[in-house]
Amino acid sequence: MEEIIRLFPPILQDKISTAISLRWTSLQEIRFRIGRPIELIFDGHEQWLDNVCPTEQDGMHVINQLSQFSLYRMEDELREGFITIVGGHRIGIAGKVNTVDGAVKALKHIASFNIRIAKEKIGVSARYIPYLYQKNYLNTLIIGPPQTGKTTLLRDIARLISTGWGDVRAKKTGIIDERSELGGSIKGVPQHQLGIRTDIMDACPKAEGMMMMIRSMSPEVIVVDEIGGSKDVQALMESIHAGVTIVCSIHGNSLDEIRQRPSLQPLLHQNAFDRYVILTRDTKPGMVDRILTKEGHNILKKPRCTQDEMDRGTSLAQRHHMGGV
Repeated sequence: MEEIIRLFPPILQDKISTAISLRWTSLQEIRFRIGRPIELIFDGHEQWLDNVCPTEQDGMHVINQLSQFSLYRMEDELREGFITIVGGHRIGIAGKVNTVDGAVKALKHIASFNIRIAKEKIGVSARYIPYLYQKNYLNTLIIGPPQTGKTTLLRDIARLISTGWGDVRAKKTGIIDERSELGGSIKGVPQHQLGIRTDIMDACPKAEGMMMMIRSMSPEVIVVDEIGGSKDVQALMESIHAGVTIVCSIHGNSLDEIRQRPSLQPLLHQNAFDRYVILTRDTKPGMVDRILTKEGHNILKKPRCTQDEMDRGTSLAQRHHMGGV
């Protein structure tokens, strides 16, 4: 929490710290907007600090803390619209955009900050990963609306694939982390636990990163967050045809909705995915609602114990693993 609190001016630090200290584990975002109350977003609800309205000077303090008083060193990050700090937390920024020939040149007069709290939930995928394995890992697409835990789940899946679980050996795993969310890397070094056989392309466009990873690191599995455009789809197809298993995520409310997207048609027409993992807003972040086969059948079994009981188990994945699903 300290790396977050230090971003704010001293006059605001105590107020924000008091509001979040007892609920740090459920905090998702801190929305810091010039001239408006600070918004705290927790799991399932929001809170406004009505007596805390940041000034332009407060906003400049945050920028200086992020850039260490040198905006030039953050030029690339500012152009992308976010900055990753120690701990893997991502700071989204918004303000006046300067463009050249229709492309973003710089972001100035920053008026809004979205501090997204990075959370590792080690073991959150243990119950689900056996469904994604059948003598080998299966091409998998994780589907869910924003803030349903797609990245959290995907990160832990990558960790287990790269480390191994039960009697399944560790696989060489390549992560393409275009937005620095999976690894939360600082100077190329992940801040999150991604497993012992993981290599990461940080801040690299997904399509180019997948091809670079295949050429340079010979991965057995590639993990990619938030696919979408036609370039991503083409690179996914190339990766699959190169014999690499793909585990990726996408924004969406359902498989039916995803099937309507024109850019995804090449993947869907070739039945590229063997498993669809569906998350919804009706469950806690990172909790899976359904796991569908390529035929659309739900194979996720309801647990016989509570989540707390599952968390205490140390061989859950092995108990579920029967050599295939």
